[in-house]
Amino acid sequence: MSQQIARNPILAGTHCQLTRAIGLAIPEKECQDQGKTGTVEIPMPESRDSLAQHYHQRTKYDPETLSDRNLDWDNQPSPFKEYKLGVSFDLRPHLKPIDTAGTEREFWHRLSRLLFCTYGLTVSMLTLRGDPVYLRATPSAGGLYPAEVYLISRGTPFLPAGLYHYQPQSHALLHFWDSEVWTALQNACFWHPALEATQMAIVVTGIFYRSSWRYQDRAYRRVMLDTGHLLGNLELASTINDFRPHLIGGFMDDAVNRLMYLDGKEEGTIAVLALADLQDIQQNLPLAPTVLASTTNRNYSKLEEGELLPALHQASSIPESDNPPTLKQLAVKRDDEIPRRDKYNFPFCLKVSTVSFPIDWGKQLVDLETTILKRRSTRAYSGTNLTLDELKALLDFTYQPQNSIDQHLDASPDYCDLSLIETFLAVSGVDGLEEGCYYYAPKAQELRQIRFKNFRQELHYLCLGQNLGRDAAVVLFHTADLEKAVMQYGDRAYRYLHLDAGHLGQRLNLAAIRLGLGVSGIGGYFDDRVNEVLGIPADEAVLYITTLGRAKG
Repeated sequence: MSQQIARNPILAGTHCQLTRAIGLAIPEKECQDQGKTGTVEIPMPESRDSLAQHYHQRTKYDPETLSDRNLDWDNQPSPFKEYKLGVSFDLRPHLKPIDTAGTEREFWHRLSRLLFCTYGLTVSMLTLRGDPVYLRATPSAGGLYPAEVYLISRGTPFLPAGLYHYQPQSHALLHFWDSEVWTALQNACFWHPALEATQMAIVVTGIFYRSSWRYQDRAYRRVMLDTGHLLGNLELASTINDFRPHLIGGFMDDAVNRLMYLDGKEEGTIAVLALADLQDIQQNLPLAPTVLASTTNRNYSKLEEGELLPALHQASSIPESDNPPTLKQLAVKRDDEIPRRDKYNFPFCLKVSTVSFPIDWGKQLVDLETTILKRRSTRAYSGTNLTLDELKALLDFTYQPQNSIDQHLDASPDYCDLSLIETFLAVSGVDGLEEGCYYYAPKAQELRQIRFKNFRQELHYLCLGQNLGRDAAVVLFHTADLEKAVMQYGDRAYRYLHLDAGHLGQRLNLAAIRLGLGVSGIGGYFDDRVNEVLGIPADEAVLYITTLGRAKG
């Protein structure tokens, strides 16, 4: 599983000082100061919400305040970023299969397929306005595609050192900076051990206006979810092509933005991934930390509409330091040493095992690649039932990756911190399963019924009147205790939660498509109404909704 900075490490005094110097949260009361055990003064919790909690509350949809907004179509943002200068590497000829393993041609073939399956254009169509729309391998709210993908090369026999931008409209890599920047990347990522042995890295950024043009301040949720979709594709496409992405969510934001020539406001870095080439035995790396904490901002001024998104992104950034600590210096605890407990274990509730045979992805995962490229969001459901075996298979692929190890899929893909994510299912039509609301217990691999009734009408309403909520056989919710998450990771927790929810959502998407089912994610809903229907505490933040069923006609 992915690794995190623990809540309860014992930090040496020097390490505490370094951690404070760069503004990282120190989650432990005890530390050693020059060899002596002491106590760090921890202020009493303030009653005011963190900026992440304030943002979440302010960007909730409410039926009394939600209104239609006329979009400024004349200023609709382009989903493509262009560079006027640079050397283009055309990846299209390298999509064809080859048999010459270990050669330059084979390297370019694997890299071309990796990028195409991660974020490539898969469909072109015309809108009613006559404008072309291009769909990609990953889903995106409103088809706005706020994420951008960059590749950094350390300098390999096949890929010169420098910065590259992936251009999906032409399926090409644009080499826009040809100097060595690897050392600067390592420094900005606190000398993450995965960057010591790898030769390439992926940087994923967000261009915020692409989403805020339509979704205003709530767009930050959408940008992070869409990036999570992309990370889900990258993880699986890497496995197909003998790569392994090592997620780095804790980095000095301004330092990475500067080396990528980004302003950090209109476009900012969201994730860095060390890309290990598994055909090089030295790059078969052990697991390493994925995330770090930021500070928690409770001392913010009044924010007007339009200011929430940039304020949260800035508050959740990790500041620069001239002499930052390394991850080896920062206290790290493996998450598999931290026991995770399933919630909602009522003694008399109905419990249904979800243990399942893994989905078959074909010889050499050929059907996985096909599924990634043909994935589409379902627009309407027939209202007919799923089978319990289908639901079990969906949950197995999404939450139990270790069960697919025989197909050479990654048994421990990187997430930020899945222990913070909870999953609930509103079941309206599954043969062999009572209607009602269920909690999914991933450790026990079982569904636990917590409410008894058919919620179709409530689901229709809380999904902003979308028929997808009413007609789906299952509506799945990802939630998190936002206060707990902020206590652990500061305001940066908001990024981590939505990245993980999007990653899980993409695995659900692909599993459903492989089984011939319909699936569609929903990022717009009446937040508080979801908590009422599920019967969960009001302070449990709803992150994402995925609808599942049989596609109509």
